[in-house]
Amino acid sequence: MSSAFAFLHHLAAFALVAALAVEFTLVRGELTARSARALLAADAILGISAGVVLVVGLLRVFFFEKGAAYYFQSAPFLAKLSLFVLIGLLSIYPTVQFLSWRGALRAGAAPSPDAAKLRRIRRIVHWELACLVVLILCAALMARGIGYFGG
Repeated sequence: MSSAFAFLHHLAAFALVAALAVEFTLVRGELTARSARALLAADAILGISAGVVLVVGLLRVFFFEKGAAYYFQSAPFLAKLSLFVLIGLLSIYPTVQFLSWRGALRAGAAPSPDAAKLRRIRRIVHWELACLVVLILCAALMARGIGYFGG
């Protein structure tokens, strides 16, 4: 059972990375109705995969693997969890903006956010990716037992 949860956790994590990479690519280009729809879809995949990563990850922490007592004495785990929360908080603004485009898309038009909003979205997606890179580093350190401060 532990292997199945590990597989599901990793599959969702890779989906999350892919969705964020798609967002990164799409927000850099011209905003058309097609790219806006793709951004909405990528953002939905990002949200779903983040939910699966969180739920399955917590199940692994509390019911499988080494147990909560071990993980909550690991600096990389705590950093990883903090970065995950930070990425989630950062993603709120782009998600709200993408959802606000649905009216224009239903009308068959490309959304027309102002340049400042698009720059802010791009900046936030960049920060999300940077945090994700550090999160992956923390996962590697955690897997090797580096930063464990328990007895």
